Amino acid sequence: MGPVIVVLLVISIRQINQYERGVMFTMGKYTGMKQPGWRLVIPIFQRMAKVDLRTKVTDVPNQEAITKDNISVHINAVIYYKVSDASKAVLEVESFMYAVSQLAQTTMRNAVGEVTLDELLKGRDDVAKHIQVIVDKASDPWGIKVESVELKDIGLPEDLKRTMAKEAEAEREKRAVIIKAQGEVDAADNMAKAARMLGEAPGALHLRTLQTINDLSSDQSNTTIWMVPTEALRALEGLAERMGK
Repeated sequence: MGPVIVVLLVISIRQINQYERGVMFTMGKYTGMKQPGWRLVIPIFQRMAKVDLRTKVTDVPNQEAITKDNISVHINAVIYYKVSDASKAVLEVESFMYAVSQLAQTTMRNAVGEVTLDELLKGRDDVAKHIQVIVDKASDPWGIKVESVELKDIGLPEDLKRTMAKEAEAEREKRAVIIKAQGEVDAADNMAKAARMLGEAPGALHLRTLQTINDLSSDQSNTTIWMVPTEALRALEGLAERMGK
């Protein structure tokens, strides 16, 4: 009988890892939770379901949804969750992984339908948080804790992409025109200030004219014909007379 007992003990021992919990059933009835370590499970009479408590990452398949402003988009996400109560995860739902995935898909479509396209594109983090809250609350009776939801990609129709690209290009052109016009206004203001300063200072305009002539004459390749106003000639004559005295 000794070897038989040893064999029975060997086949009755189950190991529960540190990140797991064991849900024990005796003759089909839930009889408690088993902690990590070696546990004895009597064949035929008892059964133990091990549940992994580590955080799980599940891809939510690509879903087609309609936004609040009736625009069709394709969206997918990733959901992070973990089992907070192993007994509920086994007793309250047949497959909590499949259930969480299906719940996330439905919730994601509904959440997209509550916002416009602009709100979805600009506030995807807020939409993801809204989905997390809903899925976490719905899965709480299953012993599931949803840690976060992230929207990975938002697919837009091709015609809408082209329209948005044209709008972006038009906006860039609009800004360029505004900047150019502002530059011209600033240049005109500076020219007006310079003209006022030259007009207020006696002889300043004539000196500026002479400076311009000097700049042009420094290059021998330039041939320039100037029509000098009589006022400039009189100013020069007056200057020569004062210097002669």
